[in-house]
Amino acid sequence: MFFILIGIVIAQRAGYLVQLAAKGILPNDAINTLLGFNMVKFLPMILSLSIFLAVLLTLTRWHRDSEMVVWFSSGLGLNSWIRPILIFALPVIIIILILSLWVMPWATQKGQDYKVQLKSRDELSSISPGVFKESVDGNRVYFVESFDELGNVVKNIFVQSIQHQKTGVIVAGLGSRKKESNGDNFLVMEKGRRYEGKPNTAEVSTTEFERYAIRIQAKEAAPTPYTRQAIPTKQLLHDTNSGNKAEFQWRLAIPISALILVLLAIPLSFVDPRAGRSLNLIFALVIYIIYNNILSIFQAWVTQGRLSAMIGLWPVHLFFAALVFYMFYRRNHLLPLVPKLPANFFSLGTTHNIL
Repeated sequence: MFFILIGIVIAQRAGYLVQLAAKGILPNDAINTLLGFNMVKFLPMILSLSIFLAVLLTLTRWHRDSEMVVWFSSGLGLNSWIRPILIFALPVIIIILILSLWVMPWATQKGQDYKVQLKSRDELSSISPGVFKESVDGNRVYFVESFDELGNVVKNIFVQSIQHQKTGVIVAGLGSRKKESNGDNFLVMEKGRRYEGKPNTAEVSTTEFERYAIRIQAKEAAPTPYTRQAIPTKQLLHDTNSGNKAEFQWRLAIPISALILVLLAIPLSFVDPRAGRSLNLIFALVIYIIYNNILSIFQAWVTQGRLSAMIGLWPVHLFFAALVFYMFYRRNHLLPLVPKLPANFFSLGTTHNIL
């Protein structure tokens, strides 16, 4: 279940990042890094849903295959499932807690730092093979067919520039990056041609060259303040801002909701052996979506000051905890009574029919 959800999230995020790279907004070499940060960011939510569905589908299969009949016939009730399920789920919930409080904000922070680094890269570094790229000042347009493995040597270069009200076009088959001692970067092209002419005139000059260097402009990106999702948990605890308190309660809500949903999966797994289990799965997904959406709404209310931080997201947890108690009560009182097998049942030679 975990790997299925991971595959869905990777496909969705990778498609979005590839779309940005195709438009030239994002360099191709940045896709894997940003995808990795996104996956770490979504891990707590994926684990929470995975463990919920794992418990639900396993117990649903036991109901459908009449394994639960044996369980109840042995004198064990539905409440007896709580202890083994918690033994299985608590280690995963502890991992979710660690990811939510420490790893998730770290991944968000590193992702934002990496985006700032991408914005500060020079023009050649941001060029994607096969895509036209405009310079920062809009006076140049670059096109490179391919890079070598290290990204230093470029092939089949096209550069259009505007200087002194003249349009110049440079074409070369090979080029490389060169960095001077003062830190300036140059694109050095070899064995190419330069065409220069005035717009709306027939005046055109052609120049062949052995080596031609273009200074690559460096971009300066001012560091942006971190979002609340990137602030470390320790800093959130020492800040009285309502938005930071709401963010801390949201991080704490992920493992709490995982624990409540795991317990809810026990009574929710009941299914008629003659019916399918698709209805239970759909109902579980709806409950998960509603739970997380209500948490998001309460977090927004706390951030906006419409709800006290002392109340916070706790009413949502209390409501779903009450739902767990109600579901256990309902299943314990509405499940059909199964007679307990006699101690010498399997030693009897006659056939017994149990209705």
